[in-house]
Amino acid sequence: MATRVLIAEDEPHIVESLSFVLRREGYAVTSVLDGEAALRHLRSDAPDLLILDLMLPRINGFEVLKAAKSDPSLKAIPVIILTAKGQVHDRRMAEEIGVDGFMTKPFSNRDIVEQVRHLTTR
Repeated sequence: MATRVLIAEDEPHIVESLSFVLRREGYAVTSVLDGEAALRHLRSDAPDLLILDLMLPRINGFEVLKAAKSDPSLKAIPVIILTAKGQVHDRRMAEEIGVDGFMTKPFSNRDIVEQVRHLTTR
């Protein structure tokens, strides 16, 4: 069975390119456009990995990350933060919450695939 990746990202072109690249590598990809939908999906059909934008509508990525990492049934799911906000304090805050990977936009397809592969095969 394919490794399942959930993408929580509100920019359609990023969702489209990430989905294409990851599917080409054999991953099963689902996407949501806001933080509320990300939490709903995590709780109803937990993926093997979450790619999470920080700047999401409704509930931001930090809140989604906090909710996931504080829930015993979700905290083992690896999370990669994908953000245009590459500031040091954002990275530090995400690391304190328990993020597993951090990538800034623009990102390279190869880097994102390597991160996903690394976090889903450990």
